[in-house]
Amino acid sequence: MKNGKILVMDDSADIRFIFTKMLNRLGYEVEIARDGSEAILQFKNAIEVENPFDAVIMDLKIADGMGGEEAIKLLLELDPEAKIILCSGSVTDVVMIGYREYGISAVIRKPFKMVDLVNALQIVNSDSSKQVNAQ
Repeated sequence: MKNGKILVMDDSADIRFIFTKMLNRLGYEVEIARDGSEAILQFKNAIEVENPFDAVIMDLKIADGMGGEEAIKLLLELDPEAKIILCSGSVTDVVMIGYREYGISAVIRKPFKMVDLVNALQIVNSDSSKQVNAQ
């Protein structure tokens, strides 16, 4: 049983692997991107073939390449209804604190556990206007 398709963007191979394993266990199909540019391309391609992502999990900071903050703006230009989960260890970053102002549905703080991911997915899947922090 598949719950949907999720795009995970993170520059850490370990984090991408962990998200993939957790999401697969929850019944999601997963595609991965190393930076924002790659994520935008995959997101756009998914829309074009009429098989869009149900949600996107994005790292805020990327060492080399486009980070989450810039990529999120571009994703929302492509699809204003995109469901975005921001994942970061930068808990004091202005985007993490005021995430809803940036069109982000939920946040996950690194390091995270399965329950944090499940909570963020419940927020995204609820389509509720009352969005809460996933931790």
